[in-house]
Amino acid sequence: MSRVVQLLSQAEGGPVDHAADVAAELAARGVDSHLVGPVGPGTDRARAAGVTWHDVAPTSKRDAAGAVATGRLLGRLRPEVLHAHDRRAGWLARAAGPLLPGTRVVYTLHGVADGLSDLVAGNALAGPRRRRDRLYYLTGERLVTRWGRARVVTPSAAVASYAVEHVGLPADRVHVVANGVDPDHYPATPLPDGPPTVVWVGLMGGVKRLDVLLDAAERLPDVRVVVVGDGPDRAHVEDRVRRGPLAARVTLTGRVADPRPHLAGAHALALTSAAENCPLVVLQAMASGRPVVATAVGGVPELVRDGVEGRLCAAGDPVAFADALADVLHTPGRAAAMGAAAHERIGSGWTLRHCVDGLQAVYGRAVA
Repeated sequence: MSRVVQLLSQAEGGPVDHAADVAAELAARGVDSHLVGPVGPGTDRARAAGVTWHDVAPTSKRDAAGAVATGRLLGRLRPEVLHAHDRRAGWLARAAGPLLPGTRVVYTLHGVADGLSDLVAGNALAGPRRRRDRLYYLTGERLVTRWGRARVVTPSAAVASYAVEHVGLPADRVHVVANGVDPDHYPATPLPDGPPTVVWVGLMGGVKRLDVLLDAAERLPDVRVVVVGDGPDRAHVEDRVRRGPLAARVTLTGRVADPRPHLAGAHALALTSAAENCPLVVLQAMASGRPVVATAVGGVPELVRDGVEGRLCAAGDPVAFADALADVLHTPGRAAAMGAAAHERIGSGWTLRHCVDGLQAVYGRAVA
């Protein structure tokens, strides 16, 4: 395969990290690998791996100039495969695909709109339903995918079922390729000494439901919590921690470029989301040898088996979440055994190598 372009319209987040990793792995395999999108935290790493990064992208749905500039660049690059990752990039790639001779379009459906999230098996409803959600995310997705003759990748079987059953995409155009992490970048480390500590990584707000962890932690007076991330709820979280019983036990780090030191300093990862697909932070924690206590939403049960690599519980239930944390953190040897199982599970099918093997198979079908 001669040239593959990853397309982004946002500068940070899980899809950005994933696209940069994929582009770097493709470059290592001898592919002429490009990434078109805003410069972000992964840019230097991708460029060092041999990826050509083009700092061009539409900055909003109304940024016609950015969309035109991106389209012109893609026309000059003439990729064999154009792989889009976030929603805005996905719409642009599929709309422009038929206008790019010799280019085949692949789009990864990384997530589902909050107002439709409960259409994915296991997910709770993460936000209010809006009238335009069905028009934009179901009918619109179906029509633009058909127009672009695109293949759609989903990182979980749960979201693949949503794409077929609710969006109405043909099953033979939807491919499950799980996300993956580089085990050399996230090596297993021993559990730390000291009090039981759980780390939470994500966007403070919306679907991530950090309050569930804080409510659970209030029931576990010996457990320390490290919150890694930022977002619209940060002021609320800071105020709650400062005023309540968690003041001495919760650390807020803000956004960090590298979560590895915080994973290494914890005994488990907590994921409290109301809806998910195949969260990279879960893969990163498991590769690092950390058990995961999570809500059983979306594709999470495809990664974490309850009682093996961690514990799963229903979304929005802080009492059940506290019980699951206590089981992992307070049972002697439990965290270490689950962490070892988690590390082994990543090696069996969720490495970056596995992911890119799957994507290259999809690319091959697209150009055949």
